[in-house]
Amino acid sequence: MANQSTPITIQFGRRTREFEVIQTPVPHILVDSNKELHGWWNGVEPDGNRECTAEKLLINPYNGCSHNCLFCYSHALGGYFRLFRENGIIAVFKDFDIKVARQLDGLTIASCGYLSPVTDPFQPINERYQLSEKIIKEFVDRNIPVKLTTKGRISEPALKLMKKQEHAFAEVSILTLDEDKRERLMAGGASTGELVRNIERLANEDKFAVCRIDPIIPYVTDEREELEELVRKVVDAGAGHIIASCMDIPKTLKHEIGDELAKRVGIPKRILNHVYTEELSGRLHASIDYRRKLFRMVREICAEHNVTMGLCMEFESLGVKKVVGLNKEFMSSYNCEGINIPIYVRPGDGKRFEPVTGCDGNCLQCHSSDSEPACGIPDLKKAGAWNLKDYRRWSKRAERSTKQIRVEV
Repeated sequence: MANQSTPITIQFGRRTREFEVIQTPVPHILVDSNKELHGWWNGVEPDGNRECTAEKLLINPYNGCSHNCLFCYSHALGGYFRLFRENGIIAVFKDFDIKVARQLDGLTIASCGYLSPVTDPFQPINERYQLSEKIIKEFVDRNIPVKLTTKGRISEPALKLMKKQEHAFAEVSILTLDEDKRERLMAGGASTGELVRNIERLANEDKFAVCRIDPIIPYVTDEREELEELVRKVVDAGAGHIIASCMDIPKTLKHEIGDELAKRVGIPKRILNHVYTEELSGRLHASIDYRRKLFRMVREICAEHNVTMGLCMEFESLGVKKVVGLNKEFMSSYNCEGINIPIYVRPGDGKRFEPVTGCDGNCLQCHSSDSEPACGIPDLKKAGAWNLKDYRRWSKRAERSTKQIRVEV
């Protein structure tokens, strides 16, 4: 049974590729890929479409996620994400950890790794291939920080690896403490109890733990009493920061998500239509008045429990394509993730990277400042959308420069 497979042909534009679908533990294919580490998809210029204060190297070893959250924005993506949506097949990027290692070894400048911005690093398929742990090891072996975001159980090997790196941290995403409600909104993922234990385990290892209430779903998980109970529970468990967002809906999935919410939690579509009145970048958002009221309430709750908060990708439209982030109005921390993670550089010919002295990781703050960036990289001050070739370019420039970047040792 473990080796049982069936063929599938996938079309990418005019090209087709054939794969063997491996059936266990869940249907998946193995993909040889030259995919690269990269930064955020959007920069702050020219339209203001970035709220992420710190740089990250984004890592997705899997495309498709068997947690299969109803509200996941990846359902609207193409390529291998479409394969999962239409056929329930996950793409596993074979030996991606080896490729990541080679890419990191070609750099002398790096930012914190992010595992994973789109699909869960601890979904069941990872138990077979353990790409998440292997990739964490490549970062930690070079003393580069890595951040985890999950709705699953953080594995013990991953936790032990993170403990070795000063700035490594994790975000645990919890929709609600109501387990019945959680199960109706997700096909998989860890139980609410296990997710809270994730935070306890991180805190016990002196690792910074963030709770993402992400997303809050209007008329489903937005009651003050429910949010207060959740914040109290995770703070007691050791969470040092809260990140919140309000569910947005890809326009292409509007009717499907409306139908599913009506079926699963009894919210009539007319209520969603009443709330979701704004469109930003092809996605439907709750009205700015509703979101302001919601985030004001979350901030009050966090203040009452002595924990900082930030928002994730929440914007107000300024007309045409221009937006402004709501973190300026509601964030109570310096960095949106509640922790300052500096840029890292690799001095000399050694393998080990070190944090830049005086860098607090807030590139958006640096963007609005007149001072020189502590990292010595003018591009990072632009808070742009960067890819691997940019990191290589900065690395070569740093190698040629006679000016030494100060590092903490």
